[in-house]
Amino acid sequence: MNFKVVSAIIPLAFTLSTVPCSGEKAADLKPLLSPVGKLKVDETFAGGVLPGSWGAVQGDWQVRDGAVVGKEKASDNHPAVLFLAQTHRDSVLRFSFKLDGAKSFNLSYNHPKGHLFRVMIDEAGLILSKDKDKKDPQSKAVTLGQAAGKFAPGQWHTLLVETRGAKVAVQADNGAKIEASHPELNVDKTGYRFVTRGESVRLADVKVWLAEPAKTAAK
Repeated sequence: MNFKVVSAIIPLAFTLSTVPCSGEKAADLKPLLSPVGKLKVDETFAGGVLPGSWGAVQGDWQVRDGAVVGKEKASDNHPAVLFLAQTHRDSVLRFSFKLDGAKSFNLSYNHPKGHLFRVMIDEAGLILSKDKDKKDPQSKAVTLGQAAGKFAPGQWHTLLVETRGAKVAVQADNGAKIEASHPELNVDKTGYRFVTRGESVRLADVKVWLAEPAKTAAK
């Protein structure tokens, strides 16, 4: 296992045009691990209801003004969870989010046997963590990387997360960036889970691409 953590401002070579400013909705961020392939999800939540590939596992999730708003329900005794069903192995996910009182916010990836890894977001930065195997009493969560970066509440931010084999790359429009690897991440994933505690978080402009096959990306 190895990991690399970078918390500096993203160089110009990593952006599609200029470095986007923090707070800009749907800021453009260029993938670091491989070019994007086929666009699988392009969701603006314009229909007023959650699309069929989305499901509220826990909490209250409502579509409002081109975004989905999620908050925890006390009766659930569990963080609010919104699931996007999109089976993949290697992908590029980009979305915008706004913290509107949420105590915590995670982007979680699962595999067929359970939790796999997650990106934890708070006002001070990012943490990338491999989840423990709940079926193995000896298993523990492993922090793969951290990056400082301000995510001011009430402002839109953009996150780009890539998976390529055993590698994961995370970057945000405020310059926070993490690149890490772990052999157990090289598995099929079942989709994407947006997890929040408290009230509330807003999600918008969700795009998912398949990652280009390695032989294509190498040309």
